[in-house]
Amino acid sequence: MTTLIHGDITDKIWSAALEVHRNLGPGLLESAYKVALMKELTERNLGFRVEVPIPMLYKGERLDCGYRADFLVEGKILIELKAAEHIHNLFKAQLMTYLKLSRHKVGLLINFNCELLKQGVIRIVL
Repeated sequence: MTTLIHGDITDKIWSAALEVHRNLGPGLLESAYKVALMKELTERNLGFRVEVPIPMLYKGERLDCGYRADFLVEGKILIELKAAEHIHNLFKAQLMTYLKLSRHKVGLLINFNCELLKQGVIRIVL
């Protein structure tokens, strides 16, 4: 049942992202979607942090390489936002790597630059 891990939280995040997309549509910069999503997550009483550092372990030592996840919601779900023409495999790989490095199990990749938001959301469970 790993596909249902934190499903209640991802449902709320999906609702928030959908509201942002309905109001703003595609074509804006990622930063605009980030600020709007912050407002929607707050309205849904979801705890979150933005620009969360993702340290890397190298030979047993934690190194700060400047990696940052866009959001960490409820201390459990990493979110990476994009405003790209399409979802590249590199975006998926980035989120998977962030999940592995941070030891979180669930991540959402949300690309707001699409006609229908459901075409731009990928949920990854490790």
